[in-house]
Amino acid sequence: MISRIIENQIKERLFQWKIIILYWARQVGKTTLSKKIIEEYSWKSKYLSCDLYSNQQILDYRNPQKFIDSFTDFNLVILDEAQNIENIWTILKILVETYPKKQFIATGSSSFDLANKLNEPLTGRNFKFTLYPISIKEIKVHYDSFFINDNLENLIIYGSYPEVFWVSENIKQERLNLLSWDYLYKDIFKFEWIKKSSYIKSILQLLALQIGNEVSYNEIWQKLWINHITVQKYIDILEQAFIIFKLKSFSRNLRNEITKWVKIYFYDLWVRNSLIQNYNSLNLRQDTWALWENFLISERQKYLNNNMLYRNIYFWRNQAQAEIDYVEEYDGILHAYEFKWGNKSPKIPKAFAEGYPDSNFEIVNKDNFLNFL
Repeated sequence: MISRIIENQIKERLFQWKIIILYWARQVGKTTLSKKIIEEYSWKSKYLSCDLYSNQQILDYRNPQKFIDSFTDFNLVILDEAQNIENIWTILKILVETYPKKQFIATGSSSFDLANKLNEPLTGRNFKFTLYPISIKEIKVHYDSFFINDNLENLIIYGSYPEVFWVSENIKQERLNLLSWDYLYKDIFKFEWIKKSSYIKSILQLLALQIGNEVSYNEIWQKLWINHITVQKYIDILEQAFIIFKLKSFSRNLRNEITKWVKIYFYDLWVRNSLIQNYNSLNLRQDTWALWENFLISERQKYLNNNMLYRNIYFWRNQAQAEIDYVEEYDGILHAYEFKWGNKSPKIPKAFAEGYPDSNFEIVNKDNFLNFL
């Protein structure tokens, strides 16, 4: 099993009078990680799968004394897939107030029912951790750079979900196609107003064809004949469900900069390739540059999250169509990156260099991408 970077961060925060929240989409290894942690604290510990109806009955918010009494004899309790428990945020609040010296860890498969509802009731009473799919840095701990380079194309096409990372290529497609329904739709349809899976799939397919380009909301709602506000709500929910994420355009209000556009990327490229049913090799594709850009930006998000680095991220483009793929802002400095699959070495756009003379600029390609990730 590949060790996860945030494991040590979680352990460092155990028994500090706070709930620990571990969340992300399904099948990224939350259960595996939580069970690994509990094995090291096996004395007076308890693991509860909240998928089980029997455990849902125990954690009934209408009978608080019942679930309070259930944890009297345990020091460490894991509530796995806690979003399945009605009013889980109220229950967690009661538990941490009743047993401040005990450690409760709640994992959740979507931000809808767990992370978003934790903001107010558990303010100041929780540590939040996001478990991404396996990162390049985590792979590098166990394997050398030769292994990563040899498997780079597979990672770009099939992603890095634990369930498919180890299996052979001919099995990967089958596993991913089976995984897609649960991953894409299961949590999303807990929203009562989301009725049609066809809308979700159609929006995702249109977004899949636009990676690397600015997204046109107007184009989506015109093609699907649904209200543009509804389209935006769907996209926001897909982002909360850890399927896609947005990259906004950077601007300091220079006259010729574009400020209103966004780009949308997939957290893991297997979702994108599954949606358009294209698992072809990179040398047979017309979208290799877009896949490479998405891969680097999503892996960079893992790097920043796993190392608890908080930075503003953007892309940049002006009205003359000069552009930079990715910009990070931190410590008062702009760090600009251009991503190239081939060996081209473009210069920093003149407009950007003149507008932001103190910025840094770097080209990221197949020869140096490991330094970036």
